[in-house]
Amino acid sequence: MAKIKVTLVKSTIGSTQTQKATVAALGLKKIRSFRIHEDTPALQGQIKKVSHLVKVEEA
Repeated sequence: MAKIKVTLVKSTIGSTQTQKATVAALGLKKIRSFRIHEDTPALQGQIKKVSHLVKVEEA
């Protein structure tokens, strides 16, 4: 499986509760924090939901 790096680039202030929960589920807490995940369909759905808050790169 491919690995992807997900970085939080924008604050969750003003976001909906579900978007905040999705960011937390991705393991992101502070701006510029990142996590490396396996690329799965479930992860792609989470990223799509908060695409305006995160940056995605190949790891």
